[in-house]
Amino acid sequence: MAISVVMPALEMAQETGKLIAWRKKEGEAVSKGEPLLEIETDKAVVEIEAPAAGILAGVTSHAGAVVPVGETIAWILAAGEQVPARSASPTPTGRTMTAPSVSAATTAVGIEPSATQTINISPKARRLAKEMGVELSQIRGTGPDGVITTEDVMAAKNSPASSAATPASAAPAAASGKLSTIARLMAERTTQSWNTVPHFFVVRDADATSLLEIQRKLKQESVSAQTVSPTVTDCLVALVARTLERHPALNSSWTGDNIRINPEINVSLAMAVTDGVVAPVIQKANSATLGEIAKQRVALSERARAGRLQPADISGGTFTISNLGMFKVDSFTAIIMPPQAAILAVGAISDRVVATNGQPAVRPILTLSLSSDHRVVDGARAADFLNSLVDAIRDPEKYLRA
Repeated sequence: MAISVVMPALEMAQETGKLIAWRKKEGEAVSKGEPLLEIETDKAVVEIEAPAAGILAGVTSHAGAVVPVGETIAWILAAGEQVPARSASPTPTGRTMTAPSVSAATTAVGIEPSATQTINISPKARRLAKEMGVELSQIRGTGPDGVITTEDVMAAKNSPASSAATPASAAPAAASGKLSTIARLMAERTTQSWNTVPHFFVVRDADATSLLEIQRKLKQESVSAQTVSPTVTDCLVALVARTLERHPALNSSWTGDNIRINPEINVSLAMAVTDGVVAPVIQKANSATLGEIAKQRVALSERARAGRLQPADISGGTFTISNLGMFKVDSFTAIIMPPQAAILAVGAISDRVVATNGQPAVRPILTLSLSSDHRVVDGARAADFLNSLVDAIRDPEKYLRA
């Protein structure tokens, strides 16, 4: 029986997906579970596995195409089978919408306007345009097939008149270099977040003496047991997840007009790759053992570096940790990853002179900077969470040995 290959939904509220590349050519044999195509999401480029074994046929979408979720883009056939007859085109979802007016770019090139005009726009750009009050008919899309991107919305917000008057045939300005897909995604998401999310920041220093001691003990135990050695980052993931259990507001999401308390605690971990940053997810980190967290982190790191993250690897994150301690950064503030409500920036652990029992002493100190969405979290709740986390770092044994 012919098996359809459809544009998958990889994220909440996703309406379209961008096809980056086919890993197999039409007419080639495929095995169930092997990489079949690559899809771009807001967070990364992920591989999609073949849903069945057979022959790839009936490919209708190619690299660069933006396709509605659920639309059939190819078929996997058994020997002797034919591609099923194509059904009627699906109802447009997030990428297309009808507007009553005609853009200036359309009339400038002499195209006969119709009573209504279809506007191609990505879901992210549509949400951003709504929040910023930008009129869609005044924007000319620069994305694939003329799709309106978040950069187009930002440009229209800053200079709507010039955006509307730009001829459709005008060439984009010369650039010094082309961004990779991951770098472009990161640029889009951070720009959107910074311009639409009301950030505020809370900073605390923590004495990491006990944290380093237990991490060394656990590392020695893992070597003896021939298991994955936990890092300081692994310990922090476990401590943050367990602290979030007592502070659900920090594990919430802004939905546009309401706050959703997420039922699971899944910690996204920002990772640097060759051409940008990705944030794979440690699933159910609050109930996972430290060994399980370390094992997940190693597997995710390997796939991220190889550019082989799977859809499940980047789905469902509810809180993010960004650790630049290995780069000797003392402290920094990070940009929230919507729809999450917060992100924790972690600096390097370094020896500092601090007051201990009224006397100067040298202690390993860790600076934590919490960025929060003020629509979801107020200052008191953010400070309370950070205080609880600092207490857990000072006495990590009961959290990491459980």
